[in-house]
Amino acid sequence: MERYKDKVVLITGGGGMLGGSFARSFLAEGAKVVLLGIIQEELDEMAEQIDPAGNTTLCVLADVLDEKDLTRAREEILEKFGTIDVLINAAGGNKKGATIAPDQTFFDLDMDDFEKVTDLNLMGTVLPCYVFGQVFAEKKEGVILNISSMAADRVITRVIGYSASKAAAENFTKSLAVEMALKFGEGIRVNAIAPGFFIGEQNRFLLLNKDGSYTDRGKDIIRNTPMQRFGEGEEVNGAVLFLCSDEAAFITGTVLAIDGGFSAFSGV
Repeated sequence: MERYKDKVVLITGGGGMLGGSFARSFLAEGAKVVLLGIIQEELDEMAEQIDPAGNTTLCVLADVLDEKDLTRAREEILEKFGTIDVLINAAGGNKKGATIAPDQTFFDLDMDDFEKVTDLNLMGTVLPCYVFGQVFAEKKEGVILNISSMAADRVITRVIGYSASKAAAENFTKSLAVEMALKFGEGIRVNAIAPGFFIGEQNRFLLLNKDGSYTDRGKDIIRNTPMQRFGEGEEVNGAVLFLCSDEAAFITGTVLAIDGGFSAFSGV
């Protein structure tokens, strides 16, 4: 089944592992995919991996924190594909200075890094919605999917800057969903996913020891995850494909947890 045949799906952070995984799933469903990012080599490498023929993937170099850059990118995409149907804001991340190490306190934070993390995760979501959302407003149809986190709704130690910025992005998701539906109609939906704990290259050293056993942090997570395991990448993709499809036509302003029960469990 090709739920997304001839649909144009734009993914920010498209050169990253998460964005690339989303892109591969949409391509398999018949979509045309736009990978947007700031490092050309990463975009080209990802495009080669997921679409070797290069027939249905477009790489666009743009900074999610630069409105003019995004506006130029919008025109490039429209010139190539004529429209945009889905926007997925997968650009985001963390910085060491916005994280509290075990031997540090709140007062050891680097405020410059804290601000950079806030900009990336909040404004890096707001600005693409502002620029590409205008395409949706004009045709009164489109889907926006943002990326929240388990850290947005409850405290997870150490990642204080990331948590604060994801909480803001989650609130923005709900606000934008209401705004779009009230002003432009039911055809524009805005949702988010909140992934639980998945092992990737960025967090592997935090969750796994070199011998593959769990670190203390990894053990804490598993102990508080009723399914007693970490998630698999494709388990995020299925939820993303659903929320962006016509099957989810009456879902907006929702944050879907994909977490093995972590957010439902009190730990007792």
